[in-house]
Amino acid sequence: MRLLSGDARDALLTPLDGGGRSQAVARRLGSAIALGLLEDGEQLPSESQLAATLNVSTLTLRDALAELRSWGLVETRRGRGGGSFVRMSQAALARLSHDRLAEVGVSDLRELGDMHSMVAGSAAHKAAERASPTELARLRDLVSRMADARDATELHRLESRYYIEMAAAAQSARLTRLEIELQGDLAQVMWRLQTDRSAAAVAAGRAAVVEEVARHRGDRARRLTEEQVADDTRRLIDDHIATTRSSAS
Repeated sequence: MRLLSGDARDALLTPLDGGGRSQAVARRLGSAIALGLLEDGEQLPSESQLAATLNVSTLTLRDALAELRSWGLVETRRGRGGGSFVRMSQAALARLSHDRLAEVGVSDLRELGDMHSMVAGSAAHKAAERASPTELARLRDLVSRMADARDATELHRLESRYYIEMAAAAQSARLTRLEIELQGDLAQVMWRLQTDRSAAAVAAGRAAVVEEVARHRGDRARRLTEEQVADDTRRLIDDHIATTRSSAS
């Protein structure tokens, strides 16, 4: 079952500005796989259709698919019933995250964290004013499923959906779209962070926010959310520094 809505899928599978390079296309598709927008075993659209969707040339898309195959995230089959199919590999996603972390700078990660803090914090604050009983029930269900996550892959996807659903509970289309876009960016760098976090601890933190939202305590919901995003950002920056030092030695 796909974990995220069609709107989230559409937001990630949109045209790249300026056409995009094959590496950017590969990362966009890798993010969609990481978030569960493209499911394990799912057949991708034809090369011409996917290239048109992403606003790139067929040659650029083929180069991107070749890169995804080298990462172990896509398998191409020939002949009748052939095509390119998604292969969900936690090891491959961790490697993608490792490589991306090595490329970006601390200032880039801090800026991404700052943006996520503002968007997620604002969403929690507004959700405390506007969330319906149905939306609260959906958030509580996600938190419960987070606590029972079987592995880092499931935890990552559930947490991404939690942030998106919180923005949806704020009943703001703009905040929801911003959160979806941010989750696409975060999927490229945060995968390694998921492996050393306790699912129970992550779920408990998000549950505390949901209860503040349910009590209409917007300021407290915002503060808790900002603290949680800041903590993840600090850990991500620490991981980046460790990765950079390891590569240099």
